[in-house]
Amino acid sequence: MDPQHTQYGMPESEAAAEARRLIDQWATQPVRHHPTAIRDDSPVPAFGTTPPVTQPDHRSVPAWAAGIAVASIGVGAGVTGIGCGAWLVLQGLASVTLAGVLMVTLPFAGIAMVATAIGGAISKARSAVTKNVYEGPVTQHTEIHNNSLTRGMFFARTRNEIR
Repeated sequence: MDPQHTQYGMPESEAAAEARRLIDQWATQPVRHHPTAIRDDSPVPAFGTTPPVTQPDHRSVPAWAAGIAVASIGVGAGVTGIGCGAWLVLQGLASVTLAGVLMVTLPFAGIAMVATAIGGAISKARSAVTKNVYEGPVTQHTEIHNNSLTRGMFFARTRNEIR
């Protein structure tokens, strides 16, 4: 590229003349100030003749976000319910005394004792007396082989062979 030319092929002298022309053109024009915002400070009437205008809501929430919101509300309510139930149980256990426990459990223990006694009596009454008499020689044969097998390192298992 020739050092006497600008990037787009315009000679340096023409580029300088064009720049000077643009600067002079903007220097002679007055600066115009345009408002970018308008503020109306007039009081708003409490009521008027203008009918209300519908203002549709066009917000869109993704289905996954709505699902997560509903699930988090459900989980929060469930955990709160479980916490309240645990609190009630623990409050009840904290107010337990020995007299209260005995007052609640003694009737059941008495009923269980009576039922056991009745069951034992019925069992004895129904059982027949059996007496077995065996006559003759009795032999018992037991072989113990010392073939033991142990497997495992931390949880070892030993198998002895007994016949």
